[in-house]
Amino acid sequence: MAIILRLDRVMADRKMSLNELAEKVGISNVNLSNLKTGKVKAIRFSTLEAICEVLECQPGDILEYKAEP
Repeated sequence: MAIILRLDRVMADRKMSLNELAEKVGISNVNLSNLKTGKVKAIRFSTLEAICEVLECQPGDILEYKAEP
């Protein structure tokens, strides 16, 4: 099972930088960068909610499930 993070794609669609999103969500650039690059093993619902609110998207726009063969 693999969860793929599409945060970079949504950010690009909204023309929002990492620094701008981190500031609006209230998390550090490092934590957001780790999330964006898929280097995290978990995300708090409150963080996901804040990201979705700022980017005006749904969690499914950011997270994608892909079955591993």
